This record gives sequence, structure tokens and C-alpha cells, in this order.
Amino acid sequence: MFESKYGKTLTIGLVILIVIVIGALVFFTIDYIKSVNTNNEALNEANKFINEVNDPQKNNVIKNEQNSNTQTNVELNIQVENIVSDGSSNSGNTDTYKGFEKAGVIEIPKTNLKYVVLAQGSKDAIEVSVAVNGGPGLNKVGNTIIIGHNYRNGTFFSNNKNLANGDKVYITDKTGAKIEYTIYDIYTTSTGDSDYMVRDTKGQKEITLVTCTDDTKNRLVICAKAN
Repeated sequence: MFESKYGKTLTIGLVILIVIVIGALVFFTIDYIKSVNTNNEALNEANKFINEVNDPQKNNVIKNEQNSNTQTNVELNIQVENIVSDGSSNSGNTDTYKGFEKAGVIEIPKTNLKYVVLAQGSKDAIEVSVAVNGGPGLNKVGNTIIIGHNYRNGTFFSNNKNLANGDKVYITDKTGAKIEYTIYDIYTTSTGDSDYMVRDTKGQKEITLVTCTDDTKNRLVICAKAN
């Protein structure tokens, strides 16, 4: 009798364990597939952006405008003619990705990161890609903050923790200019600290990459300056 009950208990335990293992495998497989799809989609969009701003025929429009010394018109024409929509409905001169205006592209070779940078950070925007969250703008003098989620699955800024001083970050802006930045400071700080947003760059172009630590309790801050 005792052996029979013990055998049934053991069998039930094994069945439960198998169900848990299968469930875990299914969950991680789905999560991995979603991560790969997100990265592929963002990479394709980033490549599309770079190809568009580097189109020779469109760049000729920029050069002609520059020769006429109409800098303001050049900047507007860059947005209208050099940046082509990804299919979203646009009523103005903005270029969008999933309904959010693009500011440029960020590339970090060490972590194989390449994403469109959205022009304005918001709760909804950073579910789509990384985004500007303060400062003068991409590749401009001053400190521009770029924020991104850490989903701990390889997407967005999940791998920023693997970066080190001396690593390179490349920013392509709407004009097609691509600038290399070198990381010079990495630190963690509390969620209430915003000092990194207002630092004096002494007339230099800098970027600050911000994401959550893996435990979500603090912020990982990475500072880089243009070479």
C-alpha cells in the first residue's frame, strides 16, 4: 500500500516537473523569437534611413541649397526631400517610424547595436526604439541624452552593461553626417539623479546613453564625446 502511494506521488511529481520544464522552454523560445524579430526590424529600418540620407541624387539637392547660402531652407529640405517615410501617414515634413519622428541612427559595433533614434522620448516611443530625451539634438554641440529600455534580452540598450571606456558609438543625423563618439565614463546612479543631463561639455559634442540596470533599481549612464 505504502509503496503504491509513494509510486503515484513520484509519478505526479515527475509529470508536474515535465510540464514546468516544457512551459519554461516554450516561454524562452517565444521571447527569443520576439527579440530576434525586433532586432531585425529595427536593423532594416536603420539601414533604410542611412541609405536614404546618403542617396546621391538627394545629396545634390542639399549641395545646391548650401551654395545659395540659405541654411534654414537647407535644413527644411533635408527633412522633406532626404528623409522618406516608412509608409506611415504624414501630413507635414516629418519622417516617422511606427508613428514616431526619426532623429537619426545609433550604432555600437561592440554590441552589434543598430537602431533608429526617435526624436522625442516618451513611454510609448521607447517601446518602439531608443529615443532622444533631452539636449540640443543629435551631433550638435552640447550633451544629448538618448534613452532606451533594458529588457535583458539583447534588444535596445540591454547590452550597454558590456560596454567600456574607449568603445565607439556612431551617430548618423538627418543631414547624413555620421560622427564617431568615444565612451569616457560609465557609472550607475539612482533613478532620481538627473545630473548627467545638464553637464557642461565645454563646447564639445557629447551623447549620454541611459538605461535601467538589470535589477531596474538604478540607472546605467554612459558618457561619450565626439572625436
